[in-house]
Amino acid sequence: MPLSSLVSDVLAAGSSGGSSGGGGGGGILSFLPLVLIVFVGYLLLVRPARNRQRKALENRAALEPGAEVTTTAGLIATVISVDDDVVTLEIAPGVQSRFVKGAIARVHTVYEPESDELPEPDEMPTHEDMPTHEDIPAENGGQPAADTAGDQVSLEKRDQDPTDR
Repeated sequence: MPLSSLVSDVLAAGSSGGSSGGGGGGGILSFLPLVLIVFVGYLLLVRPARNRQRKALENRAALEPGAEVTTTAGLIATVISVDDDVVTLEIAPGVQSRFVKGAIARVHTVYEPESDELPEPDEMPTHEDMPTHEDIPAENGGQPAADTAGDQVSLEKRDQDPTDR
């Protein structure tokens, strides 16, 4: 019984507070967090998904023979021909299969470096240009490191049969 009286007191307080003249603006402010959550959800979830979908549609529309694609099933193939809604893919040498364009998940782009990026073969460093251990200063004042018996590793166990261990 005390719970029902508590509920009726809360309901009575809520109904009497709503009839006062200054309580009308609180209703609009109570919807502001909900509107803000919906707006942020749109910005974080819906808009990027639409952009990805639009970009995938553009990639499918720009398919041309010779392009390498991945299907939604994970099959990597080469485009042989493109019709309206059907793409013929070569999945192995001499093996062709027809797929709908919607089954193309990704179109692979081949990286083609610009000719200015790569140095000429004559300008590439050779092994003679690399520093030797004499060129690199030692950490202990120029003295070679002392050899200790603990630095050597024995490889004798490698030749043994693994079942003998």
